[in-house]
Amino acid sequence: MKKYKCLSLLGIWIITILFSAQSTLGQEAKSYEIITVAFYNVENLFDTENDPFTFDDDRTPSGKDFWTEEKYRDKIANISKVLSEIGAEKSGSSPAVIGLCEIENLEVLEALVSHSNLSSEDYGSIHYDSPDSRGVDVGLLYKKAVFSPLNSQSRRLMLYESDDPSKRVYTRDQLVVTGLLNGEEIHFIVNHWPSRSGGEAKSSYRREKAAYLNKQIIDSLYQINPYAKIISMGDFNDDPTNKSFKKVLQTKATKENLQFQQLYNPMEKMLKEGHGTLAYRDNWNLFDQIILSQPLTGNSYSNYQFYKAGIFNKEYLITANGQYKGYPFRSYGYGGYTGGYSDHFPVYIYLIKSPL
Repeated sequence: MKKYKCLSLLGIWIITILFSAQSTLGQEAKSYEIITVAFYNVENLFDTENDPFTFDDDRTPSGKDFWTEEKYRDKIANISKVLSEIGAEKSGSSPAVIGLCEIENLEVLEALVSHSNLSSEDYGSIHYDSPDSRGVDVGLLYKKAVFSPLNSQSRRLMLYESDDPSKRVYTRDQLVVTGLLNGEEIHFIVNHWPSRSGGEAKSSYRREKAAYLNKQIIDSLYQINPYAKIISMGDFNDDPTNKSFKKVLQTKATKENLQFQQLYNPMEKMLKEGHGTLAYRDNWNLFDQIILSQPLTGNSYSNYQFYKAGIFNKEYLITANGQYKGYPFRSYGYGGYTGGYSDHFPVYIYLIKSPL
């Protein structure tokens, strides 16, 4: 069963900032409009009800995690707080568009956008149920005064075990949303690629299959418009240097000399500089990424242009002490509920536009 809903109203919020831009005539100050696009793996954001069609039993009041209404409300407050602050340092507001993963259903999205941390921003939401066995999906939040959806679809990844082609692996769909960002058509793809369960090497074919689906989606958008403005974001369960990115999607680490219909991944440089969004056994990975099509990276084909990418890792999102000091402050650990946020840091990009 698919779900796509939840539209809400909101006022225009474009913020004008000043920053220095290099021109052929020297350094000059220009005024730009700026918006934030963000992605966040929110670590198992489930409601408290038992869904008989998925394995969500642990996240119920009587389940292993003792997932009570109080804990659920606390998690909603925590995640909505984070979302309200991403990118606000430069834009002065919460993100215009937010991709999310590890959400259970449309109801948890509605709980997020109706919380007092976000309710004044008047977000709409888009969600489809996917066949993931745990019942986790991807979704998109958007400010209606900034982004107007034109259409959306959920693209299914048909995946089978490498050693048993008759056995299907049920995983997340890829959400594709096309809309107008202040009048300019932009396509968003929200991803949560198959995990590394069983080991990175053994499971890599699954993420490469997901990358081929992503490429197929992107190529289909190019067929409609060769200069399509595309932002693909998600928890890819791969780093920017893995085969799924470098061999399948053929992403580039720099936007200089980016060729027609090539994809720019600003997170690759961040990874090489030692930055990450999640940690495991004292090693950092940068699975959470936002990649862009060439028209968004600095040319005349798009009003909006990429300005900067970042990892939102404020101090309150970092574990302060103990065995996992310095890691993302997750909401559940080996000792049970921690009151934290997620085992991933959010990522974001700024898009800028010169006023007419």
